[in-house]
Amino acid sequence: MRNLQLIVTVLSILTLGSIAAQEHTALEPATFPLDCAGGDCPLLKGSPQTRGMRGGSVKLMPGESVGWHSTSENEEALVIVHGSGVANIEGRSNVPLKEKTLAYIPPSTRHNVTNSGTAVLEYVWVVAPIHQ
Repeated sequence: MRNLQLIVTVLSILTLGSIAAQEHTALEPATFPLDCAGGDCPLLKGSPQTRGMRGGSVKLMPGESVGWHSTSENEEALVIVHGSGVANIEGRSNVPLKEKTLAYIPPSTRHNVTNSGTAVLEYVWVVAPIHQ
């Protein structure tokens, strides 16, 4: 439960920071429970809910992975709530993931997340567009 409160707080701060950085119509702060049944559960879905930030939670059983994908023109943060695994980064060394850590994935980075542990790997992902 404490981890859930931490994650909701992190998402709320990221949402408020994104809103404050914009010079458009104000959006409403929001919180979301992370109690989906499993798999990938999108929670922040971009416009009109946010200015472009998206996020959700993932639960992977031992040996499962989310599949290779790219951040495109987005940067991504992974907040590991429970378990352990690896972020497989194309052309680079794997990044170990463990409970109570945050992993950063730069824009245009093809990657995959795999549960290499013996327990459920649960994490929150937040993706935000980069602005130049």
